[in-house]
Amino acid sequence: MSRFTDRDRERIRSQLVEAGRELFTQFGFERTRISDLTAEVGIGTSTFYQFFDSKEALYVDVLLAERESLEGKIAAAVAEVDTPREEVRVLLKTTLSEVRANPLISSLIVDGELRALQDRIADAESDGHSIAIEPHDSELPFAERWAKLDAFRYDDPELIDQLFVSLVFTARSRNAPIGPGTDAAYEEVEDALIETIVEGVFEGE
Repeated sequence: MSRFTDRDRERIRSQLVEAGRELFTQFGFERTRISDLTAEVGIGTSTFYQFFDSKEALYVDVLLAERESLEGKIAAAVAEVDTPREEVRVLLKTTLSEVRANPLISSLIVDGELRALQDRIADAESDGHSIAIEPHDSELPFAERWAKLDAFRYDDPELIDQLFVSLVFTARSRNAPIGPGTDAAYEEVEDALIETIVEGVFEGE
């Protein structure tokens, strides 16, 4: 029987997620050990399994929290503008900025790690362990609404979703040998790409 109260369990689980966010960001998933996580929280390594079935299960929770945070930032940014063109522009700018600054967001969107983890955890579910995971890892919350606009060039939300997600891969170009050599040069390229996309997906004014 667990010695933790419900309040203790909620607190420790939250602390594990926060420790996971910090350590996965700093060291990556593979190099982070369960003992590193439990040391941060002040519990024994064996106690970890009272809260998560595996390190992968914790990583899923961390990625889901990061996705929720990203969606909140995008929604806040979009709420401050008045036109669909500006919505697309700030969505792309916000997403690209987060991908550059946050390795977990980069893993989530660019590497598709949340979707990959679904396959890795499926075996655990067959052994009687069930982990709830969202059915998608990059769906844009505004794509369906934009697809219904007469001025928007495309009417398939999935196509819009994938078009914008593909642009996110340019965030990696800053570190590529042939990419821009400075942050300023990279941001200039990024702004030009965003403007090209915005002008391309809208017809006329």
